Amino acid sequence: MADGRSPLHGRVAVVTGAARGVGEALARRLAAEGAHVALLGREEASLRRVAAGLAPPNLCVEVDVTDRAALAHAADRVTRELGPASVVVANAGIAAGGPFADTDPDLWQRVVDVNLTGSANTVRAFLPQLGRTRGYFLQIASTAAFGSAPMMSAYCASKAGAESYAQALRGELEPDGIGVGVAYLHWTGTDMVAGIDEHPVLCALRRHQPGPARRVHSPARVAGWLAAGITRRAPYVYAPPWLRWCQPLRPLFPALVARVARRELRALAATDLHGSTGVLGAGGRADWPPRR
Repeated sequence: MADGRSPLHGRVAVVTGAARGVGEALARRLAAEGAHVALLGREEASLRRVAAGLAPPNLCVEVDVTDRAALAHAADRVTRELGPASVVVANAGIAAGGPFADTDPDLWQRVVDVNLTGSANTVRAFLPQLGRTRGYFLQIASTAAFGSAPMMSAYCASKAGAESYAQALRGELEPDGIGVGVAYLHWTGTDMVAGIDEHPVLCALRRHQPGPARRVHSPARVAGWLAAGITRRAPYVYAPPWLRWCQPLRPLFPALVARVARRELRALAATDLHGSTGVLGAGGRADWPPRR
């Protein structure tokens, strides 16, 4: 802007999954750039703690992104208390690790419901507001969409689906002046990644990645990359930025991952393979089993 302020200054930004991790860090970064932030998530006490550290005005709403009626109510509150959203970030997500056959079918479904259907529910609830502001929607995806990792079938399927639906959405909404971006996150220092490192196969897959690809980035740094992409209304955001050069190599990744996985699976005892099955991280444990 001509006066040196961020283009986000005075805009309303909605972030789901804002109670911790990347969502919390992004909410703080957007607020620091002058945005009026609405924090949505499952953990009310944590949401209030984050909101207390932001400059007013802000709003926190405890909501399950798989509940369309609750999301519609949250969207109404945002309009009434902050104004129509100019930025909506579908960040809420959970993960489960372990063999497909050992994973509780309801947990597998829950991961897909939160990460994929919940993201679609989010943009549906806020689409009228984004139409009014000619705003920007950012879908948080993952490099899990590049090459599916064994022991993470629900998470990989949901993130690949979220990437695909957001790309389809972009073509539909562009004529209305609404931007749609997809963000690809790699290793980020959240409790979810800590849970991944506790699983022997997933830990081995990470160990076989090149040095820069193994590096874990702080949520604050990732939030900086995301905020820069939001400011530019970027169609793709990479965290870290070098991931953009991996896009042309994506056809190679499934075979490479499968090769490493086969070797590690043969080397593991059955107790190691099946012993770390379930939801990953504190955020996932706060969501599962789902509260009604």
